[in-house]
Amino acid sequence: MGKTKTVGSSGKFGTRYGMRLRKKWHEVDKKQKVLHECPVCSRKAVRRTSSGIWKCRKCGAKFTGGAYLPSTTVAQTGARTITRIAEREA
Repeated sequence: MGKTKTVGSSGKFGTRYGMRLRKKWHEVDKKQKVLHECPVCSRKAVRRTSSGIWKCRKCGAKFTGGAYLPSTTVAQTGARTITRIAEREA
């Protein structure tokens, strides 16, 4: 018998849904389950409690963010734009 690859969290899907979708799910799930930096205390202690809701284990701060990441690329772009406009007016 040949050696098989480790599939990680996407192994729960078995042979269903196709390899491409299972790979995408594996990447998203890996990023989601890692500890993220807290915007309040700057510690790597933020975990996802439910879809879009994130909580810091250290300081207890609870905030909303993306479904799978605490800060989405759209939110980061918006924050940069607001900062740039505020600097221009000052």
